[in-house]
Amino acid sequence: MIVYFRLLSESLSFALNALRTNKLRTLLSLLGVTIGIFSIIAVLAAVDSLDRKIKGDLSTLDKNTIYLTSQCFGPTDIPRWKLEQFPNVNYKEYQYLKGALSHVENSCFQFFTNSQQIKHESKTVSNVNVVPVTYEFADIQRLEIASGRFFNERESNGANQVVVLGYEIANTLFENMDPIGKTVRLYGQRFSIIGVTKKKGMSLGLGDSDDTSAFIPVNFLRKLFGENNEMVLPVIVIKPEKGTDIPELKAEIAQKLRNMRGVKTDEIDNFFINILSGFTDMIDGIVAQMNMIGWIISGFSLLVGGFGIANIMFVSVKERTNLIGIQKSLGAKNKFILFQFLFESVILSLIGGVIGLLLVWIISIILTNALEFEFVLSLSNIALGTGLSAFIGLLSGILPAISASRLDPVEAIRTGM
Repeated sequence: MIVYFRLLSESLSFALNALRTNKLRTLLSLLGVTIGIFSIIAVLAAVDSLDRKIKGDLSTLDKNTIYLTSQCFGPTDIPRWKLEQFPNVNYKEYQYLKGALSHVENSCFQFFTNSQQIKHESKTVSNVNVVPVTYEFADIQRLEIASGRFFNERESNGANQVVVLGYEIANTLFENMDPIGKTVRLYGQRFSIIGVTKKKGMSLGLGDSDDTSAFIPVNFLRKLFGENNEMVLPVIVIKPEKGTDIPELKAEIAQKLRNMRGVKTDEIDNFFINILSGFTDMIDGIVAQMNMIGWIISGFSLLVGGFGIANIMFVSVKERTNLIGIQKSLGAKNKFILFQFLFESVILSLIGGVIGLLLVWIISIILTNALEFEFVLSLSNIALGTGLSAFIGLLSGILPAISASRLDPVEAIRTGM
């Protein structure tokens, strides 16, 4: 065991000596490994961070949450002309299903609509994500309120002109002042502020961030636009009870809504039952594809890096032929010479990999501080980068190491003289 430690120490010394004596040649050869490891780990770290952020944004929602609407959230075989004939879900259907469905914890009615401007005195915030909903939305979404409250059932049903502002909007309009009780203008009307949400950060999940949203009673917009206006897409959001058989609940929703709409037996459903778990599965598929593309692109850099290290090792064998001959003449076994060059190759590759990981770490810190998004370099990715570097070094050094171990000691000494 002590022999192998000495062997590792000597290999490290040779590798560092190669860096010192042939700086440019060695650095250019290691550049391929550095770029390859940097590319792979940067892509994996970015995709992992993106995936973590999206899953975090969706964590407040039950994955079995159902969005009942005239639009499909994913691909569908139904032709476009047929989709355009589907009627929107409406408030009466929401009220009916809320009382008729079993194993449902809560449900709400919501409009997906265009962004608007919100004004307070001389200040204006543009591109505000307006969220018109019924009062149950706060429980379904697990909306966190920093100050004030969400609107109640009476305010929701009565179409009261009250609003709950997202953190960023409230901070922009009122800065250090308490916005509760003050008014803003939205849709040309005055709304009284009754609540402000907790700061959540940039959202990459379903919809915009709560920070840049404004929540108002859906009945206000129903009075203003109606339910068949092009500016709104009505949605019934249904949250099942825990342990509910989702396929059975979907079948119950479909049957009750078909009966209410008078859809004939031989006709297809003229609505879509979208489940949030399907959306997360789609995200997982996209993440897997992004990872695969990253591996393919970075593989070319690693291939070039492997050839670069192999070139260094062949040159190293050539330069140290005389030394190899002396070692073998003094009794060094073939495996000793083999391991010596293999260790040296792995150490050189690890140096390139560590540089690549260090670059990813530095860039992740810079981007995390510059953007409102946390880039995470996980321990698993660090371990992967290190392991991959060692594997490339092992693969690149095997042929030079074998050629060195098979040298005849007499010929090696004569060649090196």
